[in-house]
Amino acid sequence: MDATNDLLQRGYTANLSFEDDGETIDDKSNNIQMHADDFEVDEFFRFEGPSNPSDMSIVYAISSAKYNIKGVLVDAYGTYANTSTSAIEAKLHHHQVSDNLHGEDRPKE
Repeated sequence: MDATNDLLQRGYTANLSFEDDGETIDDKSNNIQMHADDFEVDEFFRFEGPSNPSDMSIVYAISSAKYNIKGVLVDAYGTYANTSTSAIEAKLHHHQVSDNLHGEDRPKE
């Protein structure tokens, strides 16, 4: 994916993943487990599968000042999305929505 290559070139080198319980995002190579308060969503990109529009994924650019890392998290979107109600998912989805709102509709930080 061009997005992941671009992020890699910009220093997002950690390969991040969801833990099975959905409560943490992990950098397994460095034994780091991040909770919702430990990271920021810097950017995200959505992609549709070429043959099936319901086959979608989302790429997150994640940074953590606490752990001094920047990494990429890839997750399903749409039909195959993670339906967890964890704080991690709430934070990721908040950024998807709020970053696309304009004017007075956009949440204040």
